[in-house]
Amino acid sequence: MILSFAVPATHATTPTAAPTPQEIDTAVRATIERYKLPGIAVGVIEEGKVVFARGYGETVAGSGDPVTTKTLFKIASNSKAMTAAVLARLVQQGRLRWDDPVVKHLPQFAMHDPWVTRHMTVSDLLVHNSGLPEGGGDLMLWPEPNLFSRDDILRGLRHIKPAYGFRAGYAYDNLLYVVAGEVAAAAGGASYEALVRRELFEPLGLSGCRVGEFSLADAGSVAQPHTRTGERNEAMRRDGAVVPMIASAPAGGIRCGLDDMLAWASNWLLPTEAQKQWLGDAQRVEMWKPRTPMPVSAQRRRWDNTHYYAYGYGFRFADVDGAWTVSHTGTLGGMYSMMMLVPDRRSGFVFMINGDGSNARTVLGQVLLKLFTAPEKSLGVTGYADEVARPASSNGAATSKPSLPDAGKRTPVAPAQLAGWQGTWRDPWFGEVRLCAVDGAVEWRSLKSPKMHGRVGELDGRYLLHWDDPAVDLDAFLMFSAGSSGPRMRMAKIDPAGDFSSDYEDLDFLRVGGCD
Repeated sequence: MILSFAVPATHATTPTAAPTPQEIDTAVRATIERYKLPGIAVGVIEEGKVVFARGYGETVAGSGDPVTTKTLFKIASNSKAMTAAVLARLVQQGRLRWDDPVVKHLPQFAMHDPWVTRHMTVSDLLVHNSGLPEGGGDLMLWPEPNLFSRDDILRGLRHIKPAYGFRAGYAYDNLLYVVAGEVAAAAGGASYEALVRRELFEPLGLSGCRVGEFSLADAGSVAQPHTRTGERNEAMRRDGAVVPMIASAPAGGIRCGLDDMLAWASNWLLPTEAQKQWLGDAQRVEMWKPRTPMPVSAQRRRWDNTHYYAYGYGFRFADVDGAWTVSHTGTLGGMYSMMMLVPDRRSGFVFMINGDGSNARTVLGQVLLKLFTAPEKSLGVTGYADEVARPASSNGAATSKPSLPDAGKRTPVAPAQLAGWQGTWRDPWFGEVRLCAVDGAVEWRSLKSPKMHGRVGELDGRYLLHWDDPAVDLDAFLMFSAGSSGPRMRMAKIDPAGDFSSDYEDLDFLRVGGCD
């Protein structure tokens, strides 16, 4: 489905002046100070020209290794537009069509509903309207590294129950971008990684970007993710000497430096003749068609006077202060990024953070965007940061967030307490886990996701699984029951509003064996 939007008329306004390097630098430094960021790279384009590009901070906190415009960051879900662009290249070459059924290229593909399986198109893979629950199946992708392959993902999809009707709503997913990468590989006659290098990096000159396995020593400057511990930034999930290929790459596994991300952005804002040969007008139009409506939050309405918000092929579209914007963000465990384009001004910005940067991304993105759309309306870093820190209802009134259980108050569970529920359990898409006695405690351990292991405790009369590895973000409640098919185990996030990629609620385990 392609959408047409009627945008309310706005009064003509004088175009805002180009943001100055001093304004940009001041906003960035204020954001770093407010959120104690370990490192960030920021670039701004005005009228098709890069007017600001600078790195701040360190690749690893305390290392003295500076972030530069060539430092590689995980761009996370900003990879999605690159995956979509590879498909657009293949469409342009006549190797596939957007309306091809997925099964034409991947006969083994299947969704939960056979009708949906037959009718899902290549286009459907990219626009978050499949019916999958938000983040459905993401536990096959993260935490990394894990042992799930792209074939495992293709096999697992059919077991994930839909949350709504096919093409009947919006819910963000990642698995179908992995499928899209496999469609590209089948149509393009090469692996996804080889296609990205051949169809994207090489023709656009993105020589610093990396996808698939690479040597850390050969990559130059590489930012590492951080978490905030008390008053310190601590590097986490650090890369080894060889960075492995990951199944999630088409959804969020590409790394780039700021210079290459600015070149990628410029390609969309003011393409050269060579770039128009790389991707012609017809496919550029397809890439930027709004296709799935997205909800407009109260915050967007209040801050940006936004009337519409929609998803296309790896990009989001919205009106902001009467200006059309094209954007995406990326989030991946201690790495945050944003690319925001204002096409009618042929302007925009990119930034990448290597720390706990969720709120920092929101605030800095808002301040930089306002420099282009309505500088007189900007609340500045302090104003936006204060608003983000103060939860608000739809009318802007302060509200209190429901209190969450305190996992620190859990008590250990002895093996005897769970004697009737120990054993080997299997979920149709996630595979096997063991719930067994270990060193006087009860351990939950995944077979295919090695970082997912922890001890079972008791909290407020419920069983709570606390993960041993900080790479697994959210603890989970365990619920046991006896069903007609045998003992059953379900899970739920300790924080119902937590990261949707911790999709414990989509798991449904049956016991299939003992602990021996």
